[in-house]
Amino acid sequence: MKEHYYSEKPRIIGRRSVISDVIRGVPVEFVVESGVFSCERVDPGTKLLLEYAIIPDEGIVLDMGAGYGVIGITLAKLNPKLKVYMVEINTRAVQLAKINAKRNNVEDQVIVLQGNLYEPVKDMKFNAIYSNPPFTAGMDVVEKIIKNAREHLVEGGTLQIVVRRGVEKIRKMILETYGNIEILASKKGYKVILAKKTK
Repeated sequence: MKEHYYSEKPRIIGRRSVISDVIRGVPVEFVVESGVFSCERVDPGTKLLLEYAIIPDEGIVLDMGAGYGVIGITLAKLNPKLKVYMVEINTRAVQLAKINAKRNNVEDQVIVLQGNLYEPVKDMKFNAIYSNPPFTAGMDVVEKIIKNAREHLVEGGTLQIVVRRGVEKIRKMILETYGNIEILASKKGYKVILAKKTK
């Protein structure tokens, strides 16, 4: 069985390398390893999400399914007033995210936590939650990310995700959960979707 990256303890040990990019005018650099998601370049869906993300002026935000840290670290660099929490199930990706936070000089601003979905932040509420959901882990995991985000958002807080598959199903799910939906961007099959928590 081929091992996908949404595994708590990946067996395959990969070679490390460094990738770099510029997102919203900010240079970023990441140590990556084969066996983690998008190890050859910043994933185009993740990049599109970051390019069009609505970023709060201050407060705390969550990068759900952080991988090696692209979303959370870039948000921290784009707005130094934010406190950024990053949650990831894959222990190797968590190690890389910590290395990358230091490499990008935001280690005092980000908190990287290992665990499944919202478990590590179960009592917290955020101004915004961002995610490039792991579709390879199955639609039930994606559904939990979308639906359970609502109880972890402050009033007026937003869930912002990028999707490429099952757009109609996700659209319906978001409307049922939040009662609103906004498409922030659409490019090469990717859609950046925003939902706001209202009363």
